[in-house]
Amino acid sequence: MATQRVSNERKKELRQMDPLQRNLFKAMAFAGTYKKQLLYAAGAVVVVGLVFAGVFTSFKRSENIASDRVAQAVVQYRTLSDNPQAAYQAVKDDFRTVLADYSNTDAGRMALIRFAGICMEAGQFDEAEKWFEKALEVFGDQAGLRNFLLSSLGHVHLAKNDLDQAESYFMQIETGGSDLLRDEARFILAKIYEAREDGSGTRKMVDLIAQEHGNSIYADLAQSMVSQPVTVQ
Repeated sequence: MATQRVSNERKKELRQMDPLQRNLFKAMAFAGTYKKQLLYAAGAVVVVGLVFAGVFTSFKRSENIASDRVAQAVVQYRTLSDNPQAAYQAVKDDFRTVLADYSNTDAGRMALIRFAGICMEAGQFDEAEKWFEKALEVFGDQAGLRNFLLSSLGHVHLAKNDLDQAESYFMQIETGGSDLLRDEARFILAKIYEAREDGSGTRKMVDLIAQEHGNSIYADLAQSMVSQPVTVQ
């Protein structure tokens, strides 16, 4: 079998590096030149990773601590729930600690609503208002919770006999985009207008309840507030 000869041009091509080899050697040369800088950069990436891992671990630990403390306080509250004042006194420090130290956790944020309700039940209306307002700041962009918190603040002001402020909160529900608790808000607004002897305001709310909330528990109660029955269209 004859020996196959390799042309001079082919030999020249074989002696040249292909693009992959050239890029590899360039990378090696770059790494050699900037070895120290690359080591610093790699170290920085590791440090950032460790920082994020530490933050995540710390946040998870805080979440667990807050959740445990809230759960323990709720259990203690329930054992004393027949006496709301005593129950409030028993758990207020635990809730305040969670709200102060773990406000950035989910458990801490939900504790706002829970503790505000405990304050309300205990007749601590100023403190209930404080925590419901804080909860509204946190959850105000969630339509369902927003109406619940607006209603809660309205009831706080009803308890304080501040009808003007109560009206402002229930009116936000009445004119808002969510139907949740709108029937209740309209009924309470009707009662507020009735207390002011504002017959037209009372009638307007009663008519709205009849026309839009016929199956509501407030429908019959609202009808009893006016002498002439409402005709549903």
